[in-house]
Amino acid sequence: MKKAIIAMSGGVDSSVAAYFIKQMGFECIGATMKLYDNEDIGISREKTCCSLDDIDDARAVAHKLGMPYYVFNFKEEFEKRVIEKFIKTYEIGGTPNPCIDCNRYLKFEKLMQRMKELQYDYVVTGHYADIEYKDGRYLLKKGKDLSKDQSYVLYSLTQFQLEHTLFPLGKYSKEEIRRVAEENGFVNARKKDSQDICFVPDGDYSKFIEGYCNKKYEKGFFIDKDGNILGEHNGIIRYTIGQRKGLNISLGHPAYVVSKDIVNNTVTLGANEDLFCDTLFANDFNWIIEKPKNPINCLAKTRYNMKEVPCRVECEENSDRVKVVFDNPVRAVTSGQAVVLYDGDYVLGGGTII
Repeated sequence: MKKAIIAMSGGVDSSVAAYFIKQMGFECIGATMKLYDNEDIGISREKTCCSLDDIDDARAVAHKLGMPYYVFNFKEEFEKRVIEKFIKTYEIGGTPNPCIDCNRYLKFEKLMQRMKELQYDYVVTGHYADIEYKDGRYLLKKGKDLSKDQSYVLYSLTQFQLEHTLFPLGKYSKEEIRRVAEENGFVNARKKDSQDICFVPDGDYSKFIEGYCNKKYEKGFFIDKDGNILGEHNGIIRYTIGQRKGLNISLGHPAYVVSKDIVNNTVTLGANEDLFCDTLFANDFNWIIEKPKNPINCLAKTRYNMKEVPCRVECEENSDRVKVVFDNPVRAVTSGQAVVLYDGDYVLGGGTII
């Protein structure tokens, strides 16, 4: 009998994933990753996906399905690989994507390590994505419900990880999943999806960083493209490329953050048309297909919610760096975010924009 660890967040998706795998005859255990203590990051106990309520919901579903349930303590790894990287990326002028890092280093590294230690066969998650085996290689595909598709945040999966991962929700819509949960009497059948970074539930990441690091970031100047001073900013970590709201500066016309200079502590403002570029470079690139020897034409997205756009991609020799040239300029390409390449529904690979 095949054995699977179900990554259970307390939400409806992972709960129904557990149900499907149990129905398939697997021997299962449910596991919630304990990533931090809420009090350690300055938020109240009940507000995030690591809350006691979520653990109680996950445990209740596991009990209903007749599965053993455990909480794995991954706090040290989460602090090092996700929170500290999140802070450092802002400090060097980028905009991080901690959900990608959490998937990469926690769900599909630490949890899979635990899978091997326990001699289990698979890690199961509630992601809306799919895996296909074709011509001797595991491929990552978009989920059926494109409004919920999460393939963008899974681009870092290796062949071993794809081989030992199951995404049972890939062929379902969100509403179908909620209906299954209701039919089985799960306590979280109509629970709202979490929309925020789990350790910054109020969305004020600069307040989180200053509180976590116990320091204030110095004020500096807003400047225009010619270097003229326009006003004062409140600390460079508060701004990201493409930002318009929250600048607290009146110029008589719309202004957007178009670049940041960490060394001189300046934030350059410009017009919307200044945000477009036709070329980016990305490093730490993971290919799910075999790494191309020659340039390829494909589709790319540089943000989770954007539509893929046509581009040409060239790999640097003896390097994990790629060059992406878009057919038409793309708005607000931001260092620290991910660029993910697609061929139709298939993910070709992805990396971090530099």
